Amino acid sequence: MPKTILVTGASSGFGRLICETLAGSGHTVFASMRDTAGKNRDHAKSLRNRGLNVVDLDVTQAESIEAAVSGILSTQGQINVLVNNAGVASAGVSEAFSDQQVAELFNVNVVGVHRVTRAVLPSMRQQGKGLVVNIGSILGRVTFPFFGIYGASKFAVEALSDSYRYELSQLGIDVCLVQPSAFPTQMYASAAQPVDQKTVSEYGDTGKIPAEMFEQFMAMLSGPEAPAPQDVADAVSGLVSQSAGTRPARVVVGTSFGADEANAAMTPLQTNTINALGLSHLAAIKTG
Repeated sequence: MPKTILVTGASSGFGRLICETLAGSGHTVFASMRDTAGKNRDHAKSLRNRGLNVVDLDVTQAESIEAAVSGILSTQGQINVLVNNAGVASAGVSEAFSDQQVAELFNVNVVGVHRVTRAVLPSMRQQGKGLVVNIGSILGRVTFPFFGIYGASKFAVEALSDSYRYELSQLGIDVCLVQPSAFPTQMYASAAQPVDQKTVSEYGDTGKIPAEMFEQFMAMLSGPEAPAPQDVADAVSGLVSQSAGTRPARVVVGTSFGADEANAAMTPLQTNTINALGLSHLAAIKTG
């Protein structure tokens, strides 16, 4: 059955592919991004030329989110699926990132997810059904040195997704998490670097590792064996096509670096925790 779907961070990368894939499956897709009349004007035009709906939405601005969601609801009457894809990356010596840099990253990657979800949930609760798909990362389960700030934001998305899934289960709303590995998208090429280069220099040879790691990653992601970002879009499409109550809580896409094992190990521990709290009924979505 065709659904009305809102995707954040749709100008390029995973977001754009997710929009194109879902639209190709017959869904009504709203590709959202910030500054559609300026910075992202060409991206917005390209998507509109492909027959997609484009809305201006900045995940760091509550007013922008409310306007976008209200506009969709006014024409469609409902939003069946929300894909929280918007995100920014960072790489470098953790100590060398300023407080402001960390706050700005979390404002997009964590608070942004919360803002958009809060804006969409009232209509889903009224419908008594819906699906929220959060795009996390394997770095929300395993830790790479020098990716700690970014990874911390994705660890936060893990907890946020789990909590929302339990809390919304009896309202008929499903919450799933997609955990991509490294893929050749613009996000990694534009990853934020630490502003405090003096501190980086004081790390000596250790401070040179991030640049070497990044060079290796970029070589791997531009080679003939590079993973296909389309795999992430296909994973999201698969979740959308599945019925409530059958969707997995998490889907790893790409080289897991142990994230799949971490997921498997955490599942019984999390189940035991919920049972110990006397809240086992929240583990299964209420359907029908």
